[in-house]
Order: sequence, then structure tokens, then C-alpha cells
Amino acid sequence: MTELGRIQTDRAPAAIGPYSQAITTGELVFTAGQIALDPGSMEIVAGDVSAQTDRVMSNLAAILAAADSSLQRVVKTTVFLKDMGDFAAMNAVYGRHFGDHKPARSTVEAARLPKDVLVEIEAVALRG
Repeated sequence: MTELGRIQTDRAPAAIGPYSQAITTGELVFTAGQIALDPGSMEIVAGDVSAQTDRVMSNLAAILAAADSSLQRVVKTTVFLKDMGDFAAMNAVYGRHFGDHKPARSTVEAARLPKDVLVEIEAVALRG
């Protein structure tokens, strides 16, 4: 039976509930949804959806690194937006972080996100 591993790094925000930053199993890592929390202050970063997306992607990158992975190993993401009107701005920042790598993605508009943020992103990636 495959073991489950719990990922925890201080380079990303601590979990604010009964969940893990990420779970590993076999060659896969599943991140929790990341919001624009600064890991040092645990406060939402100031600014628009671009600023929040940048912080979210940095949080994801830190968690993936702690799990022996990276943004370049991401297979699938799910993006939750407060307002689908922010799609283009989010997409520009998202694309900058992934570069030429283009994982599968779903994007949905959510009625409300934790701490009333503008964007939340979760990822599934390969380890190693």
C-alpha cells in the first residue's frame, strides 16, 4: 500500500484549518488550495488579482519545492476566481510563472473564497 506523506514548509502560509499544505503519495503531490497569504505575516497581500495571483504562485512553488517537485512538474491546476472578469489579469501572471510549461487547468468562478480573496489555486504535480 502506498504511504501518504504530509508536506509542511515555512516558506508558504501555514494551514489555517485542519488540512495539510500538500499530501504526497507515490510520485504525486496534491497541494491544498493556496490563497494570497504572505507566509511571514499571515496577512493577505495588498493589491489586485495580479498581485494576489503572484503571491499564490509563489506559495505553490514553495510547497512544491518542499515536496521535491516544482511548477515545471505540475500536471493539473484548478483556479478559483471571485470574478471571472479577472481571468485575463490572473492568466497573465499565471503564464509568467509557468513559462513554456502548460499544465491542464480548470478555472471556475466561486461565490466566495477564504478570507474574501480574489483567487485561489490548487495543483497536482509529479515529484522528483
